[in-house]
Amino acid sequence: MFERTFGCANGHRFDQARYGYLTLLDPRAPKTIGDDRAMLESRRELLARGAYGRIADAVARAVVDSRSIVSAPERGLSVADLGCGTGYYSASVMAHASVSRLLAADRSPDAVRMTLRALAGAVPVTGVVLDLWRPLPLRDASADVLIDVFAPRNPPEYARVLRQHGSLVVVVPTAAHLAGLRERAALLDIPGDKDIHVVERFERVGLLLSARDRIEYRLSTDASTRALIASMGPSAHHGAGRESTLDTASDEAGEARDFVVSVDVLTLTKP
Repeated sequence: MFERTFGCANGHRFDQARYGYLTLLDPRAPKTIGDDRAMLESRRELLARGAYGRIADAVARAVVDSRSIVSAPERGLSVADLGCGTGYYSASVMAHASVSRLLAADRSPDAVRMTLRALAGAVPVTGVVLDLWRPLPLRDASADVLIDVFAPRNPPEYARVLRQHGSLVVVVPTAAHLAGLRERAALLDIPGDKDIHVVERFERVGLLLSARDRIEYRLSTDASTRALIASMGPSAHHGAGRESTLDTASDEAGEARDFVVSVDVLTLTKP
């Protein structure tokens, strides 16, 4: 029996799961599940090894440097991590910025549960399962900062949810990101102008580019690291299946190989 039920003036009612999150999916939403537990466990293991630590630091730095800090210096920031995954990037932001409350949202119930566990004991954290492609069940102008790291993007809804002078921090991979590994393991391609396309989409809804930070470094990998990368992302949903992807990524198992990590950390601001 659920202990708490939430509702709105329109008569919608939602039960809180025993893990502490709410599922606010539109009944008409596609029946997808987002990242499954195996993908998330692979991602958590890779991130625990520090492979993307520089990206996490850059996301936190972008939040600290954003105009949102000026608009909410005393009360702390209201932050929404949209596509929260394992909670790794939220944890980095909370370690460096003054955050008064955090919304951890993802299409995957496993991701929301994982984030809630990772951030337990921190500032008030609300976990919500929702579909980022559809209208978001969030109030207008309710967030100082939105974080979107390797996640789907919904420009009109992000613009609606951000407060004036609020900031959106988006991480976008470049064409050079893990290029050699993507070829070897048949991972999804990344267009060369992805960042330009992302910026243009947000500018059309009034969010303007205010900062750009190119994070690029060489990552030394062994076979297990390559297998984690191949199995943690969207490519695991495609192709001949996770097993063949892992086999391809793990060839020459005794060989250490370097690949380039290359992303743009974009800060877009609502004037």
